Amino acid sequence: MFRPVFHMILHFAVPAAVAKLGFAKRWQQAWFIMMATMAVDLDHLLADPLYAPDRCSIGFHPLHTTWPVLLYVLLCFFPKTRLVGIGLVIHMVLDGVDCWLM
Repeated sequence: MFRPVFHMILHFAVPAAVAKLGFAKRWQQAWFIMMATMAVDLDHLLADPLYAPDRCSIGFHPLHTTWPVLLYVLLCFFPKTRLVGIGLVIHMVLDGVDCWLM
């Protein structure tokens, strides 16, 4: 029970820390944009069963596979999409760490 709760807390706390440290003058806007990237988890609705505690989302859900993740990294290099890219990369890294800890 602790791991899923801690995982979700990190999905809010890590982007908040990145927003505060990297985008101090507009940290609230930066954090909000990074939080909006949580919508990437809508691909979980395609899974059957919807939730499996022992399933790794990296490589399983369509938006958590190699090509989309490479696109997320690419988004980080362009000013207009940087925050979206950073939010998505943070999300994938946290999901990857969660898989590694399983």
